[in-house]
Amino acid sequence: MQKMNIISFLSIFVFLMFSIATASSDDYGLSTEYYDRVCPQALPTIKRVVEDAMAQERRMGASLLRLHFHDYFVNGCDASILLDQTSTIDTEKNAAPNVNSARGFEVIDRIKSEVDKICGRPVVSCADILTVAARDSVVALGGPTWDIKLGRRDSTTASQAAANFKIPSPFMDLPALIKSFEDQGLDEEDLVVLSGAHTLGFAQCRTFRSHIYNDTNIDPDFAGQLRTNCPQVGGDSNLAPLDPTPSSFDTRYFNNLVSKRGVLGSDQALFNGGETDELVSKYNENYEEFFEDFAKSMIKMGNIDLLTGNRGQIRENCRRIN
Repeated sequence: MQKMNIISFLSIFVFLMFSIATASSDDYGLSTEYYDRVCPQALPTIKRVVEDAMAQERRMGASLLRLHFHDYFVNGCDASILLDQTSTIDTEKNAAPNVNSARGFEVIDRIKSEVDKICGRPVVSCADILTVAARDSVVALGGPTWDIKLGRRDSTTASQAAANFKIPSPFMDLPALIKSFEDQGLDEEDLVVLSGAHTLGFAQCRTFRSHIYNDTNIDPDFAGQLRTNCPQVGGDSNLAPLDPTPSSFDTRYFNNLVSKRGVLGSDQALFNGGETDELVSKYNENYEEFFEDFAKSMIKMGNIDLLTGNRGQIRENCRRIN
């Protein structure tokens, strides 16, 4: 009897150790109902502030979605992009992909203030706020919705160097884009469908000047149109819509690529005789598949490299560590 008890105990121990070793992101303590008990008004408050900000400036939806992407590419969704410069924080706001470009920080500040007020204390992380605000922005602009597992913690560090190295550049070719996404645990389908976020928002002249003056994989008439607002010298911050309907989440972005009217060189690289052409064509022809796959990839991205439990903190102010 004693021998059997020992064997049973060892079997249970081995099973538990195996379970721990094979834990996935689903086992981080995240839950779609994470705030239901501690602050049931948290998510409705985020949605209300996002929609109010977009009522004042519709472009803000694209900006909040971009903040989420740029946060994710530097060590996961941990709100490191929100931290201001200090003697110990090398802010990601000054990295090349973000400086004079990333925006929406004041909206995140307002969301944090409103949520903490209605919750009575800081219980909602800035990382969760960024993730939910991105989803709510997409929905408000006519895109799909998806369930988000919540309970992320905020980072206590930031890395300008990592932001410069890891955030995909608008000058990348297809192999570089594929590697950039693979390094983050994302595959080619994720690359194409998440690039579809460029159905929203605008790009600065400095990010597409080389494409419209030097590349051949662009419709000449379209290049000419863009040149009227993007001279070879100067006008770096002049804006051009990334697709014809920059405030609507639709498939016009993919239609642009098929027509060689991608604004960014890195966008047109997705449809340029390479291995991602078929995916671009699929999403151009079927908006339902685009919506469904976009939601899946956003969930996948949002669950990679998370801080949970005792790792990280819930910041009282999204711009600085506690």
